[in-house]
Amino acid sequence: MEKEEDDHHHFNNSSSSSSSQIEKWCGHEFLYKFNGFWFTKTYLKTTQQVLQHFKPLPNDVILASFPKTGTTWLKALLHSIIHRHSPNSSDTLLLNHPQELIPSLETNLYVQNGNFIPTIIEDQNNKGGGTSSRILATHIPYQIIGDLLRSSSTCKIVYITRNPKDTLISLWHFLQKSGNVFASDPWELPSAVDQFCRGIVPFGSYYDHVLAYRDESRKKPEKVFFVTYEELKENPNGCVERIAEFLGCPFEGGEDQDLVGEIVKNCSFENLSGHEVNMSNEMPPSGFPLPYSSFFRRGEVGDHVNYLGEEMVRMIDDVTREKFHGGGFVYGV
Repeated sequence: MEKEEDDHHHFNNSSSSSSSQIEKWCGHEFLYKFNGFWFTKTYLKTTQQVLQHFKPLPNDVILASFPKTGTTWLKALLHSIIHRHSPNSSDTLLLNHPQELIPSLETNLYVQNGNFIPTIIEDQNNKGGGTSSRILATHIPYQIIGDLLRSSSTCKIVYITRNPKDTLISLWHFLQKSGNVFASDPWELPSAVDQFCRGIVPFGSYYDHVLAYRDESRKKPEKVFFVTYEELKENPNGCVERIAEFLGCPFEGGEDQDLVGEIVKNCSFENLSGHEVNMSNEMPPSGFPLPYSSFFRRGEVGDHVNYLGEEMVRMIDDVTREKFHGGGFVYGV
């Protein structure tokens, strides 16, 4: 306990004044408020490193998302779209986990005692067969990383969101896979619903996270592409074509059009979840505390009905109406 108090003292003094609030989460984890959003101790450190060191390049493609909204699937799709004409592109997807093909700024780049390791970006993207575009991912809210991303007027952002109730259930399931980490102090669903509604989850508030990227996509549609998980599930071929056009590498007629269906098939849950690397119980080299296999769970639209009671649904829907519908985004209820 003394160490935890020392950690709290350290963060209160090393972060900006806006990060002074601390909330108990689950297991032995605490969340720290930084610039209006909540972070675990590790992600607070690495987010600050990103802000200090990362420099977006003109041809960068940034996949942004709130956790558990379809990030792994979209990583596979983005990599396949951009590298579709590269030799052995399908083998690359077969042999490499999507989390390694598209490194996340706040995890993959800071794996050796928090030191900045810029070569990892180059190493990871070279797996795609060589391209002038780096593909990177982040969960950092636009309110925090926006100025940095705007510093390159031509880098592209692809953002995915998901129904808030399904997002919460996916995050809840994800934590169940951590085994002993949260076994002594699990994240019970009533607490999970309460904290989610109040925004006290990693990278939360979910609602503020989504709205900022959506607002930017409406202001600058050439800069930010905004898609929902539900759209992607309903019409994956159409979404793949729209994303490719947004990135400036549209699918043309004939043989190129056939690639759309091939990409969607290769990146399907059935295919990806069956790859040996994606079934592995090995831990990622980034130090992420869960194995590669933990990133794959069949994410059915509306799955929350199997876990959330009527009162829990009402609580989340009330916040959704206030935050989303009140802001002109009729979604999530």
